[in-house]
Order: sequence, then C-alpha cells, then structure tokens
Amino acid sequence: MTFLILVITILVVGALAGWLAGKIMEGHGFGFWTNAGLGILGSLVGSLVFGLLGILTTSLIGGIIKATVGAVIVLAIAHWFGRRRTG
Repeated sequence: MTFLILVITILVVGALAGWLAGKIMEGHGFGFWTNAGLGILGSLVGSLVFGLLGILTTSLIGGIIKATVGAVIVLAIAHWFGRRRTG
C-alpha cells in the first residue's frame, strides 16, 4: 500500500512539474500530456542535478521545485532536439 502511494505521489508531482515547466518555457511546451510525461522524467533529472550540487530537499514543495527544474531542463533539451530535427 505504501509503495502504491509513493508511485501515485511521484506521478502527480511529475505531472505538476511538467505542467509548471510548460508554463515557464512559454511557447516551448508540447501539450499537457507530453509535458506531464516529460515532467516525470524531469523529476529524475532534477533529483540527479540537485544531488550533484549537494542540495537536499525533504518537503513536498522542495520536491516539486526539484522536479520542475528537472522538467525545464528536459523540455529545453526536447525542444532543442525537435528544432534540430525539423531544420
């Protein structure tokens, strides 16, 4: 039961982070569902980046901030690759 709650929390925080990243990167988002998926991936990237910088977050708000930073990074990379591929 605890694992299920953890997975749901990760999905919700990742989706929220993807949505926020889409708003921050105005004009560079891919729509709600894609941004949400990239936000879930971004939460992993944010954890890696914050870990490498030695920044520890222990609250839900800190986790959302960390995931949003990671989602912005992932959206920027996805936008860059999409732009390169189309010309």
